[in-house]
Amino acid sequence: MRRWQGDGIYFGGDYNPEQWPEETWSEDVDLMRQAGVNLVSVGIFSWALLEPTPGRFEFGWLDRVLDLLHDGGVQVDLATATASPPPWLARAHPQTLPRRAGGAILWPGGRQAYCPSSPVFRERSLELVRAVAGRYAEHPAVVMWHVSNELGCHNVHCYCDVSAEAFRGWLRERYGDLDRLNDAWGTAFWSQRYGDWAEINPPRDAPTFANPTQQLDFLRFSSDEQRAQLRAEREVLQTLVRQPITTNFMIGLGVKYMDYHSWASDVDLVSNDHYLTAADPQAHLGLALAADHTRGVAGGDPWLLMEHSTSAVNWQPRNVAKLPGQMRRNSLAHVARGADGVLFFQWRASRAGAEKFHSALVPHAGPDTKVFREVCQLGADLRALAEVRGSRVDADVAILFDWEAWWGVELDSHPSADVTYADRLNALYGSLWRAGVTADIVHPSTDLNGYRLVLVPTLYLVRDADVAALHRYVEAGGTAAVTYFSGIVDADDHIRLGGYPGAFRELLGVRTEEFFPLREGEQVHLDDGSTADVWTEWVHPDAAEVLASYTDGPLPGVPALTRHRVGDGAAWYVGTRLDEPATDRLVARLLAEADVRPAAPAPSGVEVVRRRDADRTWLFAINHTDTEVRLPAHGVELLTGGYCVGELALPAGEVAVVREDRPDAVAVKEVP
Repeated sequence: MRRWQGDGIYFGGDYNPEQWPEETWSEDVDLMRQAGVNLVSVGIFSWALLEPTPGRFEFGWLDRVLDLLHDGGVQVDLATATASPPPWLARAHPQTLPRRAGGAILWPGGRQAYCPSSPVFRERSLELVRAVAGRYAEHPAVVMWHVSNELGCHNVHCYCDVSAEAFRGWLRERYGDLDRLNDAWGTAFWSQRYGDWAEINPPRDAPTFANPTQQLDFLRFSSDEQRAQLRAEREVLQTLVRQPITTNFMIGLGVKYMDYHSWASDVDLVSNDHYLTAADPQAHLGLALAADHTRGVAGGDPWLLMEHSTSAVNWQPRNVAKLPGQMRRNSLAHVARGADGVLFFQWRASRAGAEKFHSALVPHAGPDTKVFREVCQLGADLRALAEVRGSRVDADVAILFDWEAWWGVELDSHPSADVTYADRLNALYGSLWRAGVTADIVHPSTDLNGYRLVLVPTLYLVRDADVAALHRYVEAGGTAAVTYFSGIVDADDHIRLGGYPGAFRELLGVRTEEFFPLREGEQVHLDDGSTADVWTEWVHPDAAEVLASYTDGPLPGVPALTRHRVGDGAAWYVGTRLDEPATDRLVARLLAEADVRPAAPAPSGVEVVRRRDADRTWLFAINHTDTEVRLPAHGVELLTGGYCVGELALPAGEVAVVREDRPDAVAVKEVP
């Protein structure tokens, strides 16, 4: 793997000089130096300018931009520029355009108007990669290569005939013969048995529910096709360049259909784009979850925040601006959770195009603005935190996450539309966040040794090897908690017979004979005082201890929460959808049993995370409240240069980073 270059934390964003008169470029570099920008991504959407007609390349403008940035001390993450094809490609090759499940063509005029399975697109895009990399492989400004951009953001699924043929090829590779495919897809149902590969199509619009395993395999295929573009571009780059190669993932609960766990080995460093949901007053929890998940995809290594926003975006129904201080808190929260670089979309706010109302480091009003002043402050903060680079985040808790389980649990014709993958993940993560406990979000195949607690939310689809690994983890002394609708099917989306929760019956010591989903708005109560909704099931505690049972609803007296002693550890089962207070109480019990403690004692609304290397630790504290608090801390406060002797005063809305001399157990005080 090629390694990161340079010192300190990267800071900058997408730079699109082609949108501006050339006389603006020198001002851009001067402002970058003023703000402390040290890395910009260049050329992401430049294909039409670099290759204005087929086979004719024009690099003069990009030569001048890269030279200017290098002279100004700004490094470059240079894009392959394949993110969106120019209009001439669709005109010359209309078969490259993607189609929806109903057959509608997606035309040029936006971005990513290409079929990811198109051999014509692949050929033309790789010619561009060779041309760009061949010209700039040794340019002194270039320290990183950026494959495409947000692969699959708008064209992850294509149902055209080209994609259909590619899907058949993918299925042949997966199954080998039609008998195996027919068995995996359960085609004996509804007279779907296939006798020839040519009979198989993507799951296009059908009269009723499409075959669920066909749907699941098409989602796998579609993720793999996007990954194939990444790998093809990487293979070209590897023959020409020496710098590290990345592409920006979109890890977060708003993007569903790329299996980034499988993509991580194809990049030299993991980078991610993250945008807040403006309507969510608790959006900082979603930010933390996405950052922890990105770190999990990166295998615990530091990662790069490739895009986020200085203020409002342009694509939500109501694009709320960030309040003073919020951009700084957002950025440093990513650093706290493992980011060694903080970049934005984009450097200068566009004056035309679909994203002209998207915020930037330099807004339409220019540098004499709240946003640019905060940008300069953030640049100074990141310079002060340079020593943190390369350190890793402390986490004693793992949450198991699998994109295939997400796809499977949200297929149609299931027991309840109210059971969604993100729901219990968000709930359990939120309880951990409120408790000040950091979690790694990892694939079920991850080595769980070293974690004190493992949470398993809604892992509907699970492989035998991952079940066995979790069983070994618990037997060796670990604590695990599994929520309802987990372990239900195998990798082919076939029910695991013998009673639910299928794959986890032995581990959990329970057997469910029937699901009893609740009606919309219906609640049930437990004898430990908890309230729940959405889901109940008829659980038999074959070997497990009953911790709580229903007092009403369809199953009074039936267990809802159990605990099973397995070897030196314990496995808990949560058979209903607990409300937030009950989930907080459950997580507190699990943390106590597993002896997991927060990075530092902190009041509600204060985020605490610890990073460490071989010799030092750093405590990040982010105050999301409107009240000053005091936290236990002993060491150098890097953002102020002051020294904490046992206690850190953290004003409302502020961030502190302390290089710790020693852990301290001073009690938390709230300042009136």
